[in-house]
Amino acid sequence: MSAFKLLLLPGDGIGPEISAEAEKVLAFLETAGIAKFDIERGLVGGAAYDVHGVAISEGDMKLAQASDAVLLAAVGGPKWDGVPYDVRPEAGLLRLRKDLGLFANLRPAICYPALAEASSLKRELVDNLDIMIVRELTGGVYFGEPKEIIDLGNGQKRGVDTQVYETYEIERIGRVAFELARKRNNKVTSSEKANVMKSGLLWREVITALHKREYADVQLEHMLADALGMQLVRWPKQFDVIVTDNLFGDMLSDVASMLTGSLGMLPSASLGAADNKGQRKAMYEPVHGSAPDIAGKGIANPIAMIGSLGMAMRYSFNLPKAADAIEAAISAVLAQGMRTADIKGEAAQSVSTSEMGNAIVAQLKKLLA
Repeated sequence: MSAFKLLLLPGDGIGPEISAEAEKVLAFLETAGIAKFDIERGLVGGAAYDVHGVAISEGDMKLAQASDAVLLAAVGGPKWDGVPYDVRPEAGLLRLRKDLGLFANLRPAICYPALAEASSLKRELVDNLDIMIVRELTGGVYFGEPKEIIDLGNGQKRGVDTQVYETYEIERIGRVAFELARKRNNKVTSSEKANVMKSGLLWREVITALHKREYADVQLEHMLADALGMQLVRWPKQFDVIVTDNLFGDMLSDVASMLTGSLGMLPSASLGAADNKGQRKAMYEPVHGSAPDIAGKGIANPIAMIGSLGMAMRYSFNLPKAADAIEAAISAVLAQGMRTADIKGEAAQSVSTSEMGNAIVAQLKKLLA
């Protein structure tokens, strides 16, 4: 039985509650003889700031570096609105991405048939929707320098953020997108703002050249980011794999998430470059936030967290059977009509966080018996 090192970072808000449900899945997988998981637990975000005065400690960063994968739940909340910018809860997330070299963020937008009515779009537009958004994660305006606020005097200030990309950064995220498309429907939509941004113009040039040189068998189209946002709510099933930069990827993936019925449904994977053994640093996390308004009430939706664990099975642990079973278990539970409060819709009642986790584990037992 293979053994893997996993760092669990529950974080803030609903993080500890949904992490507990992911641990139930891990415990079952061990019991079923799928794999053994050596789990370390650490602090990130506001929880780390309260104890260490930083958004993630050096000790927990060392644990992250030594792990086969990091599973993070959520960071942030109004409690920490007044802390210094450099140690805000989100800084822990950004440091993990940067220090682990997690340049490729994979965000699937999948609409389960049982939840099609919960989408903000008509059923025929989203039923069986399956899009993969590939977001560049360690470059662009979030990390570019200079990044500052300058006092100009006379009551005036200037805020500066710098959008910077180099050829190699665009090529490596492009390769991830093209390789994924080859395993899906063989289509990539590359998105930027080449009409008004020099970085966007370079992005388009590099993706076009990479496609011609290495991936001519994959269909490629280019679409400006604002037009793509419009098309996502007009005809989302036209897309297969979307590749875009850090800023636009952040926004477009959130737009895509609402097509599925709830932000609480979507997992994500953040991957680094493969080493000479084919292994990658990786972090997995739900797309949703910490939802402090419902923290501690036992009503949070754990599906995105469990789905993120499923992505870890696929991309870090090479356990595709377990990944497929987790996805099938989630689909089966939803088909049975089980709903947490965020996806209740017209259902007569909703289930708790724990009840949803238990139901998914029960389905896994059937599928992996």
